[in-house]
Amino acid sequence: MLRYKTDRRTLTFIASYFGFTAAIWVWDPVWFIAAPLILMLMVLSWICAVITHNVIHCPVFKGKRTNKIFQVFLSMTYGHPVSSFVPGHNLSHHRFTETPRDVMRTSKARHSLNILNLFTFMPSVGGAIFKGEWLFTKAMRTQRPTWFKQMLIEFVVLWGVSIALIVLDWQKFLLYFYLPHFFAAWGIITINLLQHDGAEAHSDWNHSRNFTGALFGWFTFNNGWHTAHHIKPGLHWSLLPAYHDEHVAPHMDPRLDEPSFFRYVWRAYLWKGGQRLRYDGTPVVVPEAMEDENWVPTPKTMPADMSLGAEA
Repeated sequence: MLRYKTDRRTLTFIASYFGFTAAIWVWDPVWFIAAPLILMLMVLSWICAVITHNVIHCPVFKGKRTNKIFQVFLSMTYGHPVSSFVPGHNLSHHRFTETPRDVMRTSKARHSLNILNLFTFMPSVGGAIFKGEWLFTKAMRTQRPTWFKQMLIEFVVLWGVSIALIVLDWQKFLLYFYLPHFFAAWGIITINLLQHDGAEAHSDWNHSRNFTGALFGWFTFNNGWHTAHHIKPGLHWSLLPAYHDEHVAPHMDPRLDEPSFFRYVWRAYLWKGGQRLRYDGTPVVVPEAMEDENWVPTPKTMPADMSLGAEA
């Protein structure tokens, strides 16, 4: 049923999320035991958000129906309908990277001290992401009714489960369901800043920063190999390192390869507040603030190869 055998790891992480969430909900330990477990659950939910990113580019299963069902379950690990990842990410960020049509462009981070950008990037782009999702979903009701139906199913199931958990125990809901999902959303949006800020937005090869550490790559499904992903967004995550080595590394500035994600975060965002620098060590020059341009496709501008997750 799997398109790639390596997605057994994907299914293992999804199953682990549900098992861990159920266990901590039933156990409901005292706070000093619960705190580190909630932190672990937050990280696991973020990893599931990374899986969501992979799924809307390259579906896991061979059958469309199975992918549709999988996306419903996956929506409950990330706290957002999986299909809603398509407009802001696939159609805005990937097609119009770092331009006024990219709702997640890093120029929306306005602070010279990077530690401030780390915590304010999500609210600075969140409104535009939700607006784009709404406009796209509204347009797809008539343009792509099958996608619209899938989006609606994911939304209804997610909120139905959420309401049931609130009624069951609203405090557990906030700690064990909402908080991990909020962190997952913050993390999957904010990592865009780490991957693109200070790179050359309009370069063929130097537009993204890569995190090439083996351990980070294993837990994040090679999410760090971002240049290759932008060049070949439909390429399965398991194939990204080899593609990078063969097709990207010979052309790319090697300073955009970071061997350690955590050392980069410490250096760029935490050490002395984090001076905002380009990959070549010079200060980032923040351009003037730009208004978002409409990117929502019409029937005439709809790309023929648009990836729609389960609809692919």
